[in-house]
Amino acid sequence: MLDKNGIAKRIAKEVKDGMYVNLGIGIPTLVANFIPDGINVVLQSENGLLGMGPFPFDGEEDADLINAGKQTITTLAGSSIFDSAMSFGMIRAQKVDLTILGAMEVSENGDIANWKIPGKMVKGMGGAMDLVASAQNIIVAMQHVNKAGESKLLPACTLPLTGVNCVKKIVTELAVLSVLPNVGFQLLERAPGVSVQEIQAATAGKLIIEGDIPEMQL
Repeated sequence: MLDKNGIAKRIAKEVKDGMYVNLGIGIPTLVANFIPDGINVVLQSENGLLGMGPFPFDGEEDADLINAGKQTITTLAGSSIFDSAMSFGMIRAQKVDLTILGAMEVSENGDIANWKIPGKMVKGMGGAMDLVASAQNIIVAMQHVNKAGESKLLPACTLPLTGVNCVKKIVTELAVLSVLPNVGFQLLERAPGVSVQEIQAATAGKLIIEGDIPEMQL
């Protein structure tokens, strides 16, 4: 079973040379710490930054450099800072190759709910709707089950939707899955020490299992 850093490390393997990548709030921000050596990737933050680096070491934080989740960050050589209007222009023009988001629920059709729980105060959807509407490829980093042990991979989302039919792949503490619209969740990899039966028990949506499922290589 993976912790949050393990999920981020596995997702970092999906990042390819030359990509422009947006990291959402939560687990996705950790991906910046695990970008493989030898590839050139430009991380984009919707508050207005291209060229985001890993998190700073303790004592080296710059309060003026933050990501969309208001966490202090570092910048790489050649980075660029601009206003959020330009940032969202990049997103809406589909200049971002890969978007990595957290989620509260994902449906077997690739719908995502990640911005609101009814009855709880929220400031708004933020940039999530723009990202899911415009991104060419969306990977979700999430826990497989909620605190009550209930599956977050569902036949249909129960929470207000952020986007429909948009998620391509999911990485959880238990597994890597691809989303086949109108078909279900296809199991691709198991987390270390996790069985197919455990993943099946934790997945409320339709789970497609074909052949031997390999263990993740981190």
